[in-house]
Amino acid sequence: MRIGLLSDSHGRTGLLRAAMAALATHDVEVLVHCGDIHSPGDVEVLGAAGTPAYLVAGNSDHQVDRLAEAAERCGVHFSPLLIDVPLRNEQYLAALHGHDLRLLKALVAAHRFPYICHGHTHRTSDDRHGKVRVICPGALHHPRRSKHPTAAVLDTHQDTVTFIDTTEDAD
Repeated sequence: MRIGLLSDSHGRTGLLRAAMAALATHDVEVLVHCGDIHSPGDVEVLGAAGTPAYLVAGNSDHQVDRLAEAAERCGVHFSPLLIDVPLRNEQYLAALHGHDLRLLKALVAAHRFPYICHGHTHRTSDDRHGKVRVICPGALHHPRRSKHPTAAVLDTHQDTVTFIDTTEDAD
């Protein structure tokens, strides 16, 4: 399964659209946004991608009720804290924003998920902790360690992560 990972778009619709277009060229089957989307309108953009989409709220998402309403309206799977994304073979990817370090560490220590994806740091990372792979796609708005917005493609069949630079068309 090819999963497109996004995070920290912070209401920048142009950046979100550009990242989704870049991920579409990688034939992703699912989109996962790891929080700080900000805008119900951007939830709708995520929902219009034509692939299943999952979203978790971030620490800067102050309109959680409005995000949840938008998600329900446009078919985006949403959770305010942690969301499970079904993989094959009855396994799940866990997505959270990552600002709650205790929760992140507890998920890693539990070894329940083969993949845990998060945002918040605005830095790309791909770390293994035993059989658990912890991935941060970076950020669409104000990325760190990169001059360009970043997203990632997780290929669960190949067990690979590819970080991609995205460009903004308009913002």
